[in-house]
Amino acid sequence: MGEVFAGRYELVDPIGHGGVGAVWRAWDHRRRRYVAAKVLQQRDAHSLLRFVREQAVRIDHPHVLAPASWAADDDKVLFTMGLVGGGSLVHLIGDYGPLPPAFVCTLLDQLLAGLAAVHAEGVVHRDIKPANILLEATGTGRPRLRLSDFGISMRLGEPRLTETNYVVGTPGYVAPEQLTGAEPDFPADLFAVGLVALYLLEGAKPDAKALVEHFAAHGTPGAPKGIPEPLWQVVASLLEPDPQARFRTANGARKALVAARELIPEPGPDDELIEIFDQLGPLPAGFGPEGPLTTTHASARPQEQAQPQEQLPALPQRHDSAPRPPDPNASPPSSPPSPSPSPSPRTGAVSPEVHTGAVSPTAHPAPELPSAERPTGAPVPAQPPARPAPYPPPPAPAPAPHEHQPQPQPQYQQPLSQPQPQLQPQPREGAAASTAAYTAQDIQVPAQSQPQPQPVARHRARRARRRPGPPTAVTVPVLLLALACFAVGFWALTRL
Repeated sequence: MGEVFAGRYELVDPIGHGGVGAVWRAWDHRRRRYVAAKVLQQRDAHSLLRFVREQAVRIDHPHVLAPASWAADDDKVLFTMGLVGGGSLVHLIGDYGPLPPAFVCTLLDQLLAGLAAVHAEGVVHRDIKPANILLEATGTGRPRLRLSDFGISMRLGEPRLTETNYVVGTPGYVAPEQLTGAEPDFPADLFAVGLVALYLLEGAKPDAKALVEHFAAHGTPGAPKGIPEPLWQVVASLLEPDPQARFRTANGARKALVAARELIPEPGPDDELIEIFDQLGPLPAGFGPEGPLTTTHASARPQEQAQPQEQLPALPQRHDSAPRPPDPNASPPSSPPSPSPSPSPRTGAVSPEVHTGAVSPTAHPAPELPSAERPTGAPVPAQPPARPAPYPPPPAPAPAPHEHQPQPQPQYQQPLSQPQPQLQPQPREGAAASTAAYTAQDIQVPAQSQPQPQPVARHRARRARRRPGPPTAVTVPVLLLALACFAVGFWALTRL
């Protein structure tokens, strides 16, 4: 993640460097788009004053890239502008070299249109050069040019920030009168436009000093090789050393360029197409076309984490109240299976689970010996009445013909809190000690112990054992009679 200015502009990656600052690609969190941010590197008063003057330029024109907003954070300041991805004219010349005259006429027309809007606001740019003229990434379509970098621009009549003997501008693109200390004016910008036109036509930086000397010694030179004469006349008028012989306004130069464009032949099918590529490159890690990835995917993470939870299979639930139907193919067991203890859902006590026709939460059958092992005359334990099941059991499937059907086993109930006692065989009376192990023995069923009363039941029983007092209808007359006797006795004592 990049540095965030004023809680709004997040720096992504550097895309250029200027004389007083670096240009970054930044994400505007308020307008949700990428912008170009120029961060001031120097913090002296002179640089800050130029920064304030540059960010104050507000020119809305399709061929002008002026500052749109600014922000300050601690000791750093920046201003933002639109993001242009096609690079500058320097990149274009580096890719193709000299450009076709018709294509150069289109670029010059847009440059003069933008410069006319700047001059209409009373602003002198003072730094027109190929590096400050940007292009949109339009591919093979019609190019779109943007005039940028108003770092040393000034309005007519404003005080100069440099001393008289110093010249501000890029060497090689400064008008001759500026080198002699003349005040900045609109014709100085037009001289720089002529140098840019010659740069596009020849594919190399022109020698401004040699041009001025040639103009002064021999007048206007002839058209260089490959440049149409009508277009050269417009460019030569822009390059006049004398500002009075030069075009006075950008609109006047534009009109002359339009007339010259009509005399230039259209490019043929064999001419190379000029394609303007995207020079910014891919976004760094952590950023996407819609901004930082951490902000755009923050709301999707809970859904991605919740998705595996929704796909988990549901655990099977145990239903103790539903009986398990008997298996008609199962053979009758030789001895009743031993019940497995399971915790009761209400009391937490361990109770055996027996699947019979009807299961009651409080009925727990005890194991019973088979009839073959039961001695003759042994008492059969009494069966207490079973409580009705909370839900009727499903009907048992009809047994197939000639198929053995298991007989239901009798059961008796026992409280939940008492564990099942184990039956201890007792020797019969009269049996010899030596044959006691082989003699049939009686089964003694232990007496059912009463459940321990709960604390609430014990408290209620204690309250029930209290003797009630006399009723109110008897208590009030007795008290009144006692009070009257007390008053009579006191009166009798006072009479003695």
